[in-house]
Amino acid sequence: MGISELSGGDTTQPTITATPEASVPRASLLATFAAAIFVSAALLFMVQPMFTKMVLPRFGGAPSVWSVAIVFFQAALLAGYAYAHLLTRYVLVRHESVRGAVGIHLAVMLVACFALPLSIAAGWGQPPDAGEAFWLIGLFTASIGLPFFALAANSPLLQAWFARTDHPAAKDPYFLYAASNVGSFLALVSYPVAVEPFVRLGDQTRFWSIGFYVLIALIAGCGVLLWRSPANVAAAVDDETADAPPSWRDAAFWMAQAAVPSALLVAVTAHISTDVAAVPLLWVAPLALYLLTFVIVFARRPIIPHRLVVALQPLFVILLVGVIIVDPLKSVFGTFLGSWTGWLFDPTKTIVRLVSVHVLVFFVCALMCHGELARSRPAPKYLTAFYLWMSAGGVIGGIAAALLAPHVFTWVAEYPILIALAVLCRPGRLIPDDPRWRYPLFGLLAVAAAFLIVCTFYPEMLYPEVFTVTGFNRIVVALLLVTVLFWRAALPFAAIVAVILFVNHGVLEQAATVSVRSFFEDGGYRLLQHGTTLHGGQRIRDADGQPVTGRPEMLLYYYDGSAIAQTFDAVRSTIDGPIRYAVIGLGTGTLACRAEPEDTVHYYEIDPAIIRLARDPSIFTFLSECRPNTPVILGDARLTLAEAPDGVYDLIIVDAFTSDAVPVHLLTREAMAIYLSKLSPHGIVAMHVSNRHLELASVVAGIAAANGAITRVNDGADPDETYQPYKYAGTVAAVARREEDFGPLALSRDWELKEPDPGQWAWTDDYSDIVGALMRQLRGD
Repeated sequence: MGISELSGGDTTQPTITATPEASVPRASLLATFAAAIFVSAALLFMVQPMFTKMVLPRFGGAPSVWSVAIVFFQAALLAGYAYAHLLTRYVLVRHESVRGAVGIHLAVMLVACFALPLSIAAGWGQPPDAGEAFWLIGLFTASIGLPFFALAANSPLLQAWFARTDHPAAKDPYFLYAASNVGSFLALVSYPVAVEPFVRLGDQTRFWSIGFYVLIALIAGCGVLLWRSPANVAAAVDDETADAPPSWRDAAFWMAQAAVPSALLVAVTAHISTDVAAVPLLWVAPLALYLLTFVIVFARRPIIPHRLVVALQPLFVILLVGVIIVDPLKSVFGTFLGSWTGWLFDPTKTIVRLVSVHVLVFFVCALMCHGELARSRPAPKYLTAFYLWMSAGGVIGGIAAALLAPHVFTWVAEYPILIALAVLCRPGRLIPDDPRWRYPLFGLLAVAAAFLIVCTFYPEMLYPEVFTVTGFNRIVVALLLVTVLFWRAALPFAAIVAVILFVNHGVLEQAATVSVRSFFEDGGYRLLQHGTTLHGGQRIRDADGQPVTGRPEMLLYYYDGSAIAQTFDAVRSTIDGPIRYAVIGLGTGTLACRAEPEDTVHYYEIDPAIIRLARDPSIFTFLSECRPNTPVILGDARLTLAEAPDGVYDLIIVDAFTSDAVPVHLLTREAMAIYLSKLSPHGIVAMHVSNRHLELASVVAGIAAANGAITRVNDGADPDETYQPYKYAGTVAAVARREEDFGPLALSRDWELKEPDPGQWAWTDDYSDIVGALMRQLRGD
């Protein structure tokens, strides 16, 4: 969005006249303010992935690091907005001191320079065993708190300054919020594509510092332009008495309209990352569209009319519900509908289309909520208060979805709840206008609520004793058709949508998507699943339906003859006597059954819920049957493995996944250096790098070569699943210091020598190229 588009040329706004001697050229005035807001927003959104990437290798890749980062960034943004509001209200307005307001903010910006270039603050060692979240907030605050706080204040503060100039557009400065979000949008999209693959982290921080210094000069220019504007402009703006101040009801409305899309952003990202496709950096698309909605609704001439968005939102929500419950649709309407919708709903062929539907519906809902915010914005003199309440709502929504919901629900239940809340945010009546509908409607809602409670918490009461799967499918489809009658009334429409989605999950899916309930049964097998990826499995009944007892059979990637099993055989062929091996990533504990009586086994696992699950013999029996006393070291493996004695293990298996994604900080030159330091003289590091979306074998070859090691890769075909169900070959990269350490692997045609790509930098804690790995996988390299 260029400067000319931002200014718009709207001639309906009243023009404030000023003496020619005092007036500032309008083009340079708008350009300076827009440039300052744009650069500030770009720096603000660039620092978030940059610093979080800096922290992870040093303090671990635990989910708490990401959650705490979200909380810190949102809280710091709120603090910046509060500071902008107080500075404007008490210095610029009450004391009418332009110099004071400009001087104070420039002082804050200059003090923030002492934190440059950005780095982890000195004196912060390892996180404590208890209170890690508060410790991490302190780390973020000490390291980047002041620069982030100063940047966060710029957008509302500069808009308030612009409103007190003599520019014709100063009467409605909210369009500059579009410039802010254009900067955020471009910074966010460019980081994984144009910055991360080509610029090392140290260089990123230096370039970022230069941008911060340029921003200080731009803000100083804005201050000069404000000071040179006619003195009566500020008085003209602040002396308007026709505009009533915002009420508490207005503040509550702004907070609600901001909280729902903020929480929905977190929820839709969690849903498509676990239930649809675990594509790394998939959060970029929803967040980019989230920012784009602000660009659209706060532009002087929105490219999408708000009335059109409000009218179309129910149709998009119905489309989303149809995508989620496609199996009930097929079962009711037959094979014709199933084949007709196959182009959209086949997850093995059209995963991009499915993700696109979820993201598109999120975009429409966020656009509708943010459109209501823009429509209800107050007069410019209340601008900073408006942004303050809006930011508070965003913080509440983000905390609710990112921190509270995972502890309350055992699946991504916040997603359907927030879809329903987005429907309730629609303008207009909550219930039908016709009073004859109201009492039947309330009765229907009560029945639906009771049905929803039973389906969610006690599905065994209804299925299969009362209803068959087909019966449930017909109820779901009937409810979907009823939405056509109530799409104009937000309350019944939202209630029906919530009931459909909860019933679909609680009764028809039968499988949870978070670690504490990520196991389910398929025939005679019990399987551990996170997101869309299986992480372990055990046969619990034989072909005759009888329980299987004794030492369990190893399945998935660990069966006899698999690539991982071959690495065990290779190590035993070169080590005289029992071996010591470590496994990063517990899963179901399958590899404990690879141990011989005198072997030593250690597991490294980051998720305590997985440890409880693997140790529960009523769920999986690998540990209880094979090695009941196997030590499991809790924590991030980069931190806990580093504390092990050097040269202690003959084999290290790196098998850590988050759904289908390997944590990047376990795939760097520094991580490989830790693995090799813990390896015995003839040991092997075996890295399981199977991935639907990323080619990671060449990454392992690069980080191994950077440490003077050699890599061989096994990427064979899966066994025939008809005769060997739940057995997969996968992709395994074995790393050794010398060729002879591979033993029989060096003679096998299944294990190809993998040379590092000379045109590809080795991944480090300062550098990684996710987009490059994605492109190599798409090309089939």
